[in-house]
Amino acid sequence: MDTMRERFTSTVSRLLDEDPRLALVLADIGADGFRQAQHKHPDRVINVGIREQLLIGTGGGLALTGMRPVMHTFAAFLVERPFEQVKLDFGHQGVGGILVSAGGSYDWPAGGFTHMAPGDVALLDTLDGWTVHVPGHPDEAETLLRHAAAAGDDKVYVRLSMQSNAAARPVDGAGLLSVREGRDGVVVAVGPMLDNVLAAVEGLDVSVLYATTVRPFDGAAVRAATGRGRADVVIVEPYLAGTSSGAAGDALNDIPHRVLGLGVQRQELRRYGQLPEHLAAHGLDATTLRERINGFLSR
Repeated sequence: MDTMRERFTSTVSRLLDEDPRLALVLADIGADGFRQAQHKHPDRVINVGIREQLLIGTGGGLALTGMRPVMHTFAAFLVERPFEQVKLDFGHQGVGGILVSAGGSYDWPAGGFTHMAPGDVALLDTLDGWTVHVPGHPDEAETLLRHAAAAGDDKVYVRLSMQSNAAARPVDGAGLLSVREGRDGVVVAVGPMLDNVLAAVEGLDVSVLYATTVRPFDGAAVRAATGRGRADVVIVEPYLAGTSSGAAGDALNDIPHRVLGLGVQRQELRRYGQLPEHLAAHGLDATTLRERINGFLSR
């Protein structure tokens, strides 16, 4: 199976052939995969080098001309480093584009903390009007990338990861998908967290909702899954813990409820390790998730 990032390369290369309005802006990272596309579309595949603020500024300029720009690099360099440009060149200017990240929270531990961005979705959440997709499988990444490319002039962030679920789900770029139903609580699994969540709740009488589009947050689906009366909701996200807890609370604000946000903790892990070790250190492996979910729901 290919990775989400490999699927991004093949999908956007095809989209460049299909849609003359689409443009791709790179900052060196990932440029090798688009050499053929750049040869075919030299005016619409632009590599600005290691200049992330220019990456966003160029995309914003293309959007002002009526183009649909796709901007790609590691999440830390796409959202965090040029955040002012994201805020002004897209939000303030009132134009749309597609940010596509790699690296995620800790996909490349050897790169160190400079290449990690567990706070990217929370940071982007401070701005108005962004759609955020978090696919959990390469097939879902392709679906959501195509959805983003066709989304008029909307502002869209697609967060790719080396983590992947074993199988794709029929995602639609909109609401949450019900995976199983139960009576003792609701667990929302975001993107590549689904397989670990399903392993963690095996034998528990809980509902599981699958989220690959986290903004706008589908509060109606969470509310419907809780039924009537007291609502206990756990959200398992592959980025900063609690990023969506407020959105879930808002959806349930008129009924008694508890929300537990599980995800990447704020403290920096200073040992490189490997991706599974980071998952375990943040309590996102199946065994620890079961302990935390069961402990919360049984209280």
